[in-house]
Amino acid sequence: MIPLYRLQTLPPAQSRLKSAKMFMEAENKILLCGFLTEKELVYLLDVLEFCISSSNARSANALKDISKELKQNLVKPETSGPGNSPWHGLRRSLNTVQHILLGELGRYPSEWDFDKSDSSGALDPGKRRVFPGVEVYLEDIRSPFNVGAIFRTAESFGVEKILLSPFCADPNHRRAARTAMGCISIMPWERLESEPFSNAPCSNVPFGAQTPVFALETGGINPQDFPFPARGIMIVGSEELGVSPPALEMADASLGRLSIPVFGAKGSLNVSVAFGIAMHAWAGRLISDN
Repeated sequence: MIPLYRLQTLPPAQSRLKSAKMFMEAENKILLCGFLTEKELVYLLDVLEFCISSSNARSANALKDISKELKQNLVKPETSGPGNSPWHGLRRSLNTVQHILLGELGRYPSEWDFDKSDSSGALDPGKRRVFPGVEVYLEDIRSPFNVGAIFRTAESFGVEKILLSPFCADPNHRRAARTAMGCISIMPWERLESEPFSNAPCSNVPFGAQTPVFALETGGINPQDFPFPARGIMIVGSEELGVSPPALEMADASLGRLSIPVFGAKGSLNVSVAFGIAMHAWAGRLISDN
């Protein structure tokens, strides 16, 4: 622990960053050990008082409330309650302090920074619940972030397999992998050798005349009324151009188009968000039909 007098002599940005790191380390200790010592709590209170004295009014008011909570915990240490692990409330307070201090510096976390439960990111494929025959085809999704988000959602809603177009972003890209939070390793996927809707031969294309296919695209049927199949393939098009005309032609000849109703001025959704809504509806229908 850095002596408080040294913390006070650091440049403002550096002292903020050091303080945020100390609260993060304290939160991590609660995760690992389940408690903080009285000495550690007293030190964190001193650091917090210093941060309050040098923060803007909005941050200072929020930090003062947290300071009261820490003082209460010093007098009467937290115990486990209904639905809570020991020291759960204190961990939340420490976490909030971190983000207040980092926010003052204009530093904001990515989603993968929030999951501290398993640093390895390893998931157990045996825990997956899968709907056999439920597959998704990603047609030229360009952003690794979107690919990673779609993998995570697909794994959560029981997709058996993801198929990628030849020019879809790589799921193994570091941004895709981090966004997927470990789901790339347990979600079966395959990259097709050529576009399945073109005239070019493609040996590993699963699209056949008997395979139900539908496109996530505008101008179609809403999820409530859509005839979701027990087995089939959802086509998800690129962020810029949507589903290609040849793919739409195949979908229209099969189950058609699934559309998410929107009501705002923008009139569209991020592709991974739209996929999440669509996949939730498909999985819900499969469960209700069984």
